[in-house]
Amino acid sequence: MINKILSPNNKFIKEVLSLQLKSKERKKTGKFPIEGIKEISFAIKFNVIVEKILFCPEIISLKSVKELIGTEYDSAVKYELSREAFSKISYRESTGGVVVIAKAVYNSLEDIKVKDKSLFIILESVEKPGNLGSIVRIADAAKIDAVIICDQLTDIYNPNVIRASLGCVFSVKIVNSDTENVLKWIKENNIVSYAAELNSSEFYHSCNFSNPSAIAFGTEAFGLSQKWIDSADKRIKIPMLGNIDSLNVANSVAIIVYEARRQLNFLV
Repeated sequence: MINKILSPNNKFIKEVLSLQLKSKERKKTGKFPIEGIKEISFAIKFNVIVEKILFCPEIISLKSVKELIGTEYDSAVKYELSREAFSKISYRESTGGVVVIAKAVYNSLEDIKVKDKSLFIILESVEKPGNLGSIVRIADAAKIDAVIICDQLTDIYNPNVIRASLGCVFSVKIVNSDTENVLKWIKENNIVSYAAELNSSEFYHSCNFSNPSAIAFGTEAFGLSQKWIDSADKRIKIPMLGNIDSLNVANSVAIIVYEARRQLNFLV
């Protein structure tokens, strides 16, 4: 059965819009929307549970929706929307005509398996959804074992995080915790910790990343807290050769983690 919705003022449309816009609503319900063919494909590939499917037949055919969703299609509740109703819930202009509502999954530190060559990205109080999404995309590309967010300020299921990550929020293990627990976990698992810090005297490429390593990055505005700087085994920096004194945090992450992977001949 397919439910048809014509009005953009429909109650269900308003509920979906609330999930798009409000982190509080996503956390309360444990649901979040995914839009975009590539992002939905990633979600399906990595076993995200799709509970509801909303599509506009003026943009995408039912056959294409079935092919995209695969085996999840039969168990999901389906909604056929008018173009006007669909445009109400569409967070961006080009979504391919389909949005799904999925079940949120949250990992803990206990879910992480530490291996001999493990590499972890730690983000302290990351604020901008676009930065978080870009870093998660980098983590997928570099096959990082986990991204650990300390003192979270940005919801990982924010539509802008999903979009900036190109769906990699579904392929990368992401953990939300707090500084104290993460530092304890690092110590218990004999992980070498690095703090990316502007005032360090040691360049990132002089480090040996052959042991299990965790690299911590702070916000662009304030950098890492003193707690992280003092607790790290090593403080490292990227050389700034021009007039500017820092890079976008996502760029910094990419440079350092790819150096770590290069040292292992990109064998992970």
